[in-house]
Amino acid sequence: MKKVILDLAVTLDGFIEGPNGEIDWCIMDEDMDFDGFLDSIDTIFYGRASYDVWGNYQPEEGAGIAEQKLWQGVHSKNKFVFSGQKRQDPNATFISSDIVEKVAEIKQQDGKDIWLYGGAGLIKTFIQSGLIDIYRISVHPVALGSGKPLFEDLKQRVELKLLKTNTFQSGVVQLIYEPVR
Repeated sequence: MKKVILDLAVTLDGFIEGPNGEIDWCIMDEDMDFDGFLDSIDTIFYGRASYDVWGNYQPEEGAGIAEQKLWQGVHSKNKFVFSGQKRQDPNATFISSDIVEKVAEIKQQDGKDIWLYGGAGLIKTFIQSGLIDIYRISVHPVALGSGKPLFEDLKQRVELKLLKTNTFQSGVVQLIYEPVR
């Protein structure tokens, strides 16, 4: 069965965005092997706002080959957008109800794992609904003091078991957990 993987950058003080939505603090080390992660998935889950910004993003003209390859890899995946809006999009399937049931159906399909991309509202819904199978959190060596927290409005404790730790040249530490069920 496919797994839902939350792969996300977070600041040392627990924010996924700065107070104005900024993510300029994110570091992409070559040794993070993001291409390997992309190869391990075939599906991406977006919230509507994140999809509108990043779901069809194209790098600027003159972008390097590595950035172009990264976005080609992202755009080659099946995309599902969880939104209250019902809309037709040739590049994604919109889901507006029965999230738990729809996720269960998608996980039963053949193929590779699923990247829970976000945004924050969708991530919160997935955490509260117990829909995340793997938490792959990359802690960046910066503290913002305010912004959008990763864990917000938890209704109950989230118990996690550490599976692996990766340390990168930049000082980013990646923590890979699975929920204790």
